[in-house]
Amino acid sequence: MSIEITSTTLFALIGLSIVTAALLYGWQGWLTLKMRQLDAAQGGFAALRVADEGDAPAAARIELADLRERVRRLEAIANGVDL
Repeated sequence: MSIEITSTTLFALIGLSIVTAALLYGWQGWLTLKMRQLDAAQGGFAALRVADEGDAPAAARIELADLRERVRRLEAIANGVDL
């Protein structure tokens, strides 16, 4: 009876270890994915900086113009000018 309980406990512990290892492996993969997404996002901001030079795609230039218009509006609000 004691041997059956010990072997069951041992198998449960081994199973838990396998599940834990798989979860940790998945967690590391998820973190790697998020790091790659952050790196790609930083590359997107570089494309906006190039937009002033005219080398960026038209969509980036349009987005940059939109951001400039928003800044103008916020400056007007801060100065008390009614748009």
